[in-house]
Amino acid sequence: MPDPAPTEDLARSAAAGDARALELLLREIGPEVLRRCGRFLPCREDAEEAAQDVLLQVARRIGTFEGRSRFSTWLYTVVANCSRQKYRELRRRAAEQPAPADLDQRADPRTTSVIAGSRLDLLEALDRLERERPHLVGPLVYRDICELDYAEAAERAGVPLGTLKSRLHEARRQVRPWLADTA
Repeated sequence: MPDPAPTEDLARSAAAGDARALELLLREIGPEVLRRCGRFLPCREDAEEAAQDVLLQVARRIGTFEGRSRFSTWLYTVVANCSRQKYRELRRRAAEQPAPADLDQRADPRTTSVIAGSRLDLLEALDRLERERPHLVGPLVYRDICELDYAEAAERAGVPLGTLKSRLHEARRQVRPWLADTA
């Protein structure tokens, strides 16, 4: 992440309505947002689309950032949500796309790139975990994908540190066999 102090200051100013601060903030966080989206979405084009969605969400919702947690923590939540939403959208498009009549016909990479991606197993596991044990998704995403430290992940999840560690342990235990099945 860019230098946290100026980023935090820019975020507070932007949340207070400073349009210039918002513009500078978006420019500063852009590369990190793309990198974080790339942790979810292996195809660069998909990660770029998700990153654009993140920046749009930040611009639209910066007023909801209250400064109770670090801006980077708030941002990682937006990154995780937009990346997972992009994955679901691509998966839905791929499912709706009819099979080609001619085998020589190439599938549109815009609708299948994530499906062929190496992180499909992780995204599928997160979706499955969300259906079966939704309270375990946040700790896993914040700690293992967004790479927040334990205290920050607990703060973002809105649970005590011990609860976060317990849920994280259970989430990893739950997801491990699903990921092993796809290896």
